[in-house]
Amino acid sequence: MGDQRRLRAVFIGDSITDAGYSSGVEPDLGAGYVRMIRDRDRDLGSRLDVSNAGVSGDRVVDLRARWSCDVVASRPDVLTVLVGINDTWRRYDSDDPTSSAEFARGYEEILGSATAAGVGRILVATPFLVPVAPDQRRWRSEDLDEKIAVVVELAERFGSPLIPLHSVFDAAAAEVGATALAEDGVHPTPRGHALIAEAWWRAFEVSTSPFPD
Repeated sequence: MGDQRRLRAVFIGDSITDAGYSSGVEPDLGAGYVRMIRDRDRDLGSRLDVSNAGVSGDRVVDLRARWSCDVVASRPDVLTVLVGINDTWRRYDSDDPTSSAEFARGYEEILGSATAAGVGRILVATPFLVPVAPDQRRWRSEDLDEKIAVVVELAERFGSPLIPLHSVFDAAAAEVGATALAEDGVHPTPRGHALIAEAWWRAFEVSTSPFPD
């Protein structure tokens, strides 16, 4: 490892990223994929300084409201964004929809802000849903699929490595069943979090240049 500095890696999103961290229930980076990534990095030589900026319940508008404090001020070398399922979910459980156009504007704004602040590596993960109840199939077709398309398009426009979690979870659910990955269709089980961590490492290893001195 020598004198090479560690990369500051910030993960921002909703409860999937939070995984109990912001509430203090799981103080060691949460109980999910962020901690799994940190643990693997330790096995590889501790090249990352990992920070969890997930907050349960957040939508794009919430990330935008705290972006300057939780992202720009943190000056990350590597930023990972995973958000979108609550922008769909609130339409169905609270009659509080976020249109695809609103979602796209908010997401474009936060990526633009990170780019302008000099964040060199921004990894973008698509939201996902593995339906476990009949009505959740409508969530995908009526709402979430459009937001997934927004994330894919913005990742391409900003030159950000895409983590296609919707495809990853769809393929895994076809093999092992949806509830093995997310009992409610949304919040990952440990097996589901491991899928996210694995997909993140694939995207990171493709995107990263040699570590800076």
